[in-house]
Amino acid sequence: MPVSRNILILLVGALIVVVGVLSYELYQSKKQPEGLQINVGPNGLKIEGK
Repeated sequence: MPVSRNILILLVGALIVVVGVLSYELYQSKKQPEGLQINVGPNGLKIEGK
């Protein structure tokens, strides 16, 4: 019984790590980039400094 309990704890820990890494990656992809942003649209050229 202790071996299966250790495996369960290991799986839960691995799942927590995976969720943490995926959350961080999602945060990084949604974060606005720093620096200069250039947009070209129907209203012309727009340059923004961050």
